[in-house]
Amino acid sequence: MTTTANSDSVLINLSTGLEDAERVTVALLVAGAALEGGKRVGIWLTKEAVRLALPGYGVGVACEGCPPLERLLAQFQEKGGELLPCPICFNARRLDENALAQGARLTGATPLWEWIGRGATVFSY
Repeated sequence: MTTTANSDSVLINLSTGLEDAERVTVALLVAGAALEGGKRVGIWLTKEAVRLALPGYGVGVACEGCPPLERLLAQFQEKGGELLPCPICFNARRLDENALAQGARLTGATPLWEWIGRGATVFSY
């Protein structure tokens, strides 16, 4: 059986939030580059990263010379990127699903596999 890669999809798993803002910055830069390249991009947010799916949370500058997180998140959302917070992680933190940012939706493991499709490029941070 021959399978072809779905080179149009990119999934980034981000498992850290503002406790490692440099990692968040790198994930958003990779996501932005993929969007610029015409890819469908989703960031699956796990653990503390789920908070990035809430408006006003992803704020700050990770390091000298790094772009502001709020700008990277805004560009990601404006270009059609999808924030896919893990519902178990999100609910464990007692966060409000009704407060999710534009382009964000709770996505568990099974729907995540459907979103990825066969052969997507996957990054993990």
